[in-house]
Amino acid sequence: MKKHLFLTVPALAVFAVMPALAQDITGIQNLDDRITDIEQDVAEDMARSNDAARFGSPDYKPGFSGSAALGYVARTGNTESQEFNLGARMRYAEGNWVQTFGVAADFAKDAGVRTKEDLFAVYDANYYLNDRFYLFGLGRVQRDGLASTADDIARDGFVGFGPGYRVVNTPDMAWRVQAGIGVSYLKDGLGNSETETGYLASSRFYYQISDAVFLTNDTDILSSDTALRANNDFGVNFKMSDTLSTRVSYLTDYNDARGIRTDNRLGVSLVIGF
Repeated sequence: MKKHLFLTVPALAVFAVMPALAQDITGIQNLDDRITDIEQDVAEDMARSNDAARFGSPDYKPGFSGSAALGYVARTGNTESQEFNLGARMRYAEGNWVQTFGVAADFAKDAGVRTKEDLFAVYDANYYLNDRFYLFGLGRVQRDGLASTADDIARDGFVGFGPGYRVVNTPDMAWRVQAGIGVSYLKDGLGNSETETGYLASSRFYYQISDAVFLTNDTDILSSDTALRANNDFGVNFKMSDTLSTRVSYLTDYNDARGIRTDNRLGVSLVIGF
C-alpha cells in the first residue's frame, strides 16, 4: 500500500518561513544585520565626499518630491518594550529656489517607562542668483522630551542665513565659500535657557587629480560668545575599478570651550564588489 503525503497551503507556508526562523534562533540573522550596518556606515563615509551643489544649482525635479520611512517594534514576554521611529524628507524646487525640509522622531518604552522621546527637524533653502552667487538659509531644532537635569539639553535650535560665492567652478576643480549670521537657542532640563548670536563660515573644495583619484576638503567655523568651534574634513577618494573604491579621511574638530580643545579622527573605508 502506497503512502501519500499531502501538504495544505498553511503547512507549506510554515516550511517557507523555517529558514528565516532558524537564522534568528541560531544568531545568523543578527550577524547578517551587523554586516548590513557596517556596509551602511562605509557607504555613508564614502558619500561624505559628495556635494550636490558642487558645480552649481542641483538639477532637482521641479515641484515637490521626497521620501519617508517608519518603523515600529513591540516586544512581549521576558521583555516588554516598544520602539517607534520616523524619518521624512521633502524637497521643493522651483526655478532658482531649492528648499528641503526634514524631520525625524524616536520614541521608546521599556517596561512601561519612557526611555527615549526625541524630535528633530531641519530646513535648508538656497536661492541661486547666477552661476556664482547664491543665498542660503538654514534652520535646525532638536527636542529631548526626557531631559530633566542641568546637563541635559531639552531644546536646541539654530537659525542662520547669508550669501555664498563660487570662487572656482571648473570640471576638475570646484571651490565655494559662504558666510552668514545665526542665532542659537539652548534650554536645559531644568528650564534654564540661553540665546546667543553666532557667525558662521564654510568652505567646500574639490579637486580631481585623475580619472580615478579626487580629494575634498570641507571646513565649517562657528564663532559665538560661548566658544569658537571649527571642524575640517579632508578626504582622498580612490576608484581603482568599478568594483573597488577607497576613501581615506581625516576629521579635525576644535572647540575652545573644552578642556582638550581638539579631537581628531582618521577614517579608512574600502568597498569591494565581486
